[in-house]
Amino acid sequence: MQCVTSTAFGPAELLHRLRARGAAAEASPITHIERVPPRSGRQAPWPAWTDPGVRDALTARGITAPWEHQAAAATLAWEGTHVVLATGTASGKSLAYQLPALSALATDPKATVLYLSPTKALAADQLRAVARLGLDGVRPATFDGDTAREEREWVRQHSRFVLTNPDMLHHSMLPGHARWGVFFRRLAYVVIDECHTYRGVFGSHVAHVLRRLRRTAARYGADPTFILASATSGDPAGAASRLTGLPVTEITEDASPRGGVTFALWEPPLLPQSSISIPDDADDFVDVELPPIRRSALRETADMLTDAVVSGTRTLAFVRSRRGAEVVASMTRRSLDEAVPGLGERVAAYRGGYLREDRRAIERALLTGELLGLASTNALELGVDLRGLDAVLICGYPGTRASLWQQAGRAGRAGGEALAVLVARDDPLDTYLVHHPEAIFGRSVEATVLDPANPYVLGPQLCCAASEAPITDADLELFGGPAAAAAVRALVDEGALRRRPSGFYWTHRGRPEVDLRGTGGAPVAVVEASTGRLLGTVDHGSSHVMLHTGAVHLHQGVSYLVDELDLEDAIALVHQEEPDWTTHARDVTNLSVVNVRSYVDAGPVGLFLGEVDVTNQVVSYQRRRIGTGEVIDTRPLDLPVRELSTVAVWFTVSPEALAGAGIEPADFPGALHAAEHAGIGLLPLIATCDRWDIGGLSTANHADTDMPTVFVYDGHPGGAGFAERAYAVAAEWLQATREAIASCVCEAGCPSCVQSPKCGNGNNPLDKDAAVTVLDVVLAALAAPRPQVPAQSAPAAGA
Repeated sequence: MQCVTSTAFGPAELLHRLRARGAAAEASPITHIERVPPRSGRQAPWPAWTDPGVRDALTARGITAPWEHQAAAATLAWEGTHVVLATGTASGKSLAYQLPALSALATDPKATVLYLSPTKALAADQLRAVARLGLDGVRPATFDGDTAREEREWVRQHSRFVLTNPDMLHHSMLPGHARWGVFFRRLAYVVIDECHTYRGVFGSHVAHVLRRLRRTAARYGADPTFILASATSGDPAGAASRLTGLPVTEITEDASPRGGVTFALWEPPLLPQSSISIPDDADDFVDVELPPIRRSALRETADMLTDAVVSGTRTLAFVRSRRGAEVVASMTRRSLDEAVPGLGERVAAYRGGYLREDRRAIERALLTGELLGLASTNALELGVDLRGLDAVLICGYPGTRASLWQQAGRAGRAGGEALAVLVARDDPLDTYLVHHPEAIFGRSVEATVLDPANPYVLGPQLCCAASEAPITDADLELFGGPAAAAAVRALVDEGALRRRPSGFYWTHRGRPEVDLRGTGGAPVAVVEASTGRLLGTVDHGSSHVMLHTGAVHLHQGVSYLVDELDLEDAIALVHQEEPDWTTHARDVTNLSVVNVRSYVDAGPVGLFLGEVDVTNQVVSYQRRRIGTGEVIDTRPLDLPVRELSTVAVWFTVSPEALAGAGIEPADFPGALHAAEHAGIGLLPLIATCDRWDIGGLSTANHADTDMPTVFVYDGHPGGAGFAERAYAVAAEWLQATREAIASCVCEAGCPSCVQSPKCGNGNNPLDKDAAVTVLDVVLAALAAPRPQVPAQSAPAAGA
């Protein structure tokens, strides 16, 4: 470990300022500093097959020769090998696919290329990069939801390098393949950028969209080569093969140069609270000291961003939620304007849900240097070229080490020194990581989890395929073999498909309605009631929590109150208001076990994996005072129940074992509830998920298990692979959970260990010490478990 003290670079000066500010606290907020040394690059000669015009255009842009990994991946692709390049941020992955793709377009005037990215911003950035080369005949163009109707026909007829996203491929290009027939017939390459983002249910849907693409291209006589670009990840070839259904060769050795990075882990300090007077048994009042609370990570990040802008350090702050990004930007602007009137204008927020013109204006302002600071969701995590950034602030662990390094890599792209700071939220996982740096810096990044066999994905995707062209028996192998055959039989029984001699046909007039991202429906439009102005959108799945009647909604730093949420028309009417309180939705969840796939019998403890049905309803919301968090009141809501069939991992503990460990029956609910919260918080440590991707339930006596039980389930229909991962490494997961609770300095439980920001019961009851005891009992029993029992022999409901 090495600390930076030089003030020759903006990042070093910023770190110096931050350390000085933190020195005023009793304990330094910096828990660890990791120094990633600079790295020199290794170049390779231009491949002999490179088109001279392409080479000259790249040379004119300052690229004198490719790096070794770029040349290796490009050559494999040119030779027709499907390849995934999995190297670090700013390692030049774009050149690896541009080189063969553009050379193919130059040597074959009829060839076409399809580029897929998970975000519009990344596609727009790549369009700028390809257009700047000025190559004749390429005619690159984006084709996405922002493309004007009158432009779409031109793109179909004339563009040879189409940049789009899986959503448009799914909703428009494949259903309308007849209009794209010429493009598909000449398709030479399919580029899949940032492929590590295709995980969980979204990744499983995209896997089938790509299989539909392969089938459509083959119908038109094309057999394109797939080139995938990924952040550094575990098993990139395996993940790319699951995504595409093809054998893929991986290139993972990064030969690009890199400036040094100083990576600091920062835990906001504890703040003392004043005492309160409460009556005692003699009707006298006594003063009781309130436990300290940890300073908000949002506030800490806003202060750091303020310091960065004041010192002239161009800085990007990543914030977990849309609301959080707005809050950080708003607080930073306010602080800057108090110090230097007008300086706040050089800071903005950036998130999904903004209108197209707003997003593009912010992107331009950041690239030109008009903006010095930006608070963004992970919408800017991916490969958008943000040259000139000096520092990155990461407000809360982003869920995976792959995302963490992606975000940290946004700074220092020009080869200079960079600073990255992870600011821990009051959350079990964040607290664990800032005190266990080896879990960040000493481990490889995660493998991408996706499951194309998920029946809630496979069935709808087969319907989409059948609506595009009849599904033949030969197609079933492409879509999963036996699993696809079983799904087709079920769809025939349901009447969705009809079998004829030439294949399986879609039976309805319209196209199947399939949402790739699992948001549960069309986005909800946020409209200012008095003017009719569209402010933005919120995904349908989040609308019950974020846009219920009475909710506070932030947009570009301005507060609005929701007057009405109309779910049928997918619209929320709001008016501008600046209340001194925030809103927090509360919900009720019920769960029933449908089937047990497998289980581990460990005596008094059982560990299970299986299918469950979950019902959830947002029933009320709290208004909480800004600053203190004081609950003003709780107001009822009347929103529909949501149902979810998914996969869960759960453990049971016999009441006798808990009693033998010293836990009284009256304390069972608080002990299990606290263990559930912490387990959800720590699961992203071992699975490529976010705590918002998963849910949980705990009970002292569940109806289906007849025992004290803790459930953790995937928050997506049919599951997303997270529960399976938790089941496979349960001992590692639960041991980390136990450590996170036991090592927390609080007395009775706090957001750093057992409290959850999304608890529908208001974090009550919780018993921190008893949760540690529960996990001790479970871990001791699992230390020498009996063999796993297959699903056929497992008890029907976990008893």
